Amino acid sequence: MVHDRVRTLLLCGLVSTLVACTGGEPDEPRTEPGAASPGASGIGDPYYPDDGNGGYDATGYEVSVRYDPGTGRLDGDTTVTARATQDLSRFNLDLRGFTVSSVEVDGGPAEFTRESDTELVVTPADPVREGSTFATRVRYSGAPLDATSAQLGDNGWQRSPSGGAFVLGEPHSAAYWYPVNEHPRDKATFRLTARVPSEWTAVSIGRRESSRTADGWTTSTWVEPNPVASYLTTIAIDRFDVVRGTLADGTPVLSAYAPGANDLRDEGDRVGEIIDFLEGEFGEYPQATAGGIYLGADVGFSLETQGRPTYTRTADLETVVHELAHQWWGNTVSVRSWADICLNECLASYSQWLWAEDKEGDDLDARYRRAIDRFAGSAQFWGRKLYDMGPGHEFEGVYSKGILALHALRREIGEDAFGRLLREFPAQHRNGNASWPQFENHAEKLAGRQLDGFLDAWFRGTEQPPDEYLYPGSLRG
Repeated sequence: MVHDRVRTLLLCGLVSTLVACTGGEPDEPRTEPGAASPGASGIGDPYYPDDGNGGYDATGYEVSVRYDPGTGRLDGDTTVTARATQDLSRFNLDLRGFTVSSVEVDGGPAEFTRESDTELVVTPADPVREGSTFATRVRYSGAPLDATSAQLGDNGWQRSPSGGAFVLGEPHSAAYWYPVNEHPRDKATFRLTARVPSEWTAVSIGRRESSRTADGWTTSTWVEPNPVASYLTTIAIDRFDVVRGTLADGTPVLSAYAPGANDLRDEGDRVGEIIDFLEGEFGEYPQATAGGIYLGADVGFSLETQGRPTYTRTADLETVVHELAHQWWGNTVSVRSWADICLNECLASYSQWLWAEDKEGDDLDARYRRAIDRFAGSAQFWGRKLYDMGPGHEFEGVYSKGILALHALRREIGEDAFGRLLREFPAQHRNGNASWPQFENHAEKLAGRQLDGFLDAWFRGTEQPPDEYLYPGSLRG
């Protein structure tokens, strides 16, 4: 994610120097062997205790929605396929808003209730046995809940200036339009069938499998075969101009430009070039599709929706580099806990420096020193932890201090080890989850030595690191 409010602050201070621009296992109730019990109402992430659910692992979502921009009504029919990790007497799905008309488990009717603002509690007719695969079908309808503002962390269904709509958000967005196990720890495949009036176009992630128009409605199907964290799914409905192409290896590229987004076409035309560059830094492109969704709205942030990032109207080339870098850092390798967010944002932000170094000839050591001089002694700047920073503070330092920390790490362990780290880690955790400590362990392995002092000073510390860690390697002198 690149948040425009953060980018504005960078432009006011950091742009000249920084950017040319864990949680444990899910808590399950203790029961006697063979006894069915309720799945936990949260997946076990202390940053967002209500997010996700316990007792099962989702393996696939089949989402079908009908949306009319004229009325603002959505009719949904979603099937969640999952594997039970315990004997389940009941289990939860995350869903915000809507009226649920029916729930079925493996084709049979199930009882259901709503608890709090997020929980759909499902009680099947018979317990679901541990290790079994089961399918839960939910039918629901109503007006999706609107995002309250364009601030980071406010998520939900939003209306576009043209009268269309889209859903976007981190850490939440999926539960605003389909029932889901909403935490990046539980990734699953995704299939969407979207029906909209024929004068509108629906765009999502994945490959567009089919599209047909009949009786004034257009139905399109989108398939994402790679496991995806739910906040990286989306639907956007607008009067899009859709442009198709392919990468050099045949990967399909689809870019959709909403009214008011024409200024982003030059950036969109460079997606292939940027992916080629990032492959050189991070290894083989890990997604099944490429392209972008270019909104006519200024919603405050762009987001790395899988394979096809979604861009605000005020995005620029650096934003595109950042969001495409997330296809490795955040998408194919997803956080285990939101305490690990530096694994997403620090790496994606540093990719902008790598781009500037390669494409624009920037001297990154000189840029680094200017930044250190600028923020020397700043309690506000150095007081932001980059790992386990505390709930509500996840995004405060990762776009700025995080860039400096990674450049210092590069100089601390050397060019060869750092290059291997950027390539090996996403390959090792492809289509899975990882924690920041795992990244640190990998760095130490490649460096051939312990880095405790350096890592603690930069990623856990709240003061300016001492000079031995502030100016390692070629930064000395």
